[in-house]
Amino acid sequence: MSSLKTTANGYIKYRGREGQLSFLLHRVTGLGVLLFLTIHILDTATVYFFPSLYDHAIAIYRTTIFGIGEVFLVFSAIFHGVNGLRIAIFDWFPRLWTIERERRWSATGWILSLVLWLPAAGWMLYNMLRENYGLFGG
Repeated sequence: MSSLKTTANGYIKYRGREGQLSFLLHRVTGLGVLLFLTIHILDTATVYFFPSLYDHAIAIYRTTIFGIGEVFLVFSAIFHGVNGLRIAIFDWFPRLWTIERERRWSATGWILSLVLWLPAAGWMLYNMLRENYGLFGG
């Protein structure tokens, strides 16, 4: 138990700048995507065994709270991929690594993630508002 507490305290204590924020968000987004994929596989399996349960799950997923969750899921997948690519490049080419480059590429990863996510988030929110609330002629 003390090992878990020590690990959690090490993650929570703020020591760095872009690097630590990217480190923490990379882990959180990875766990979020893993949780989604687990739930998605389990609920999709119900289509064969319990079709009515599957229909009920789909109805729940069409609610606003799940729509907002999907918007964050898309950010999680994009950020996790972009940040993972940055990490892989620095691992493959360690001679490129300097603290200045790490900071610059961390910030670039954040910006690229937002640039890729914002159009998708806008489209998803537009469709959610149109389907759930009848806005925009829905």
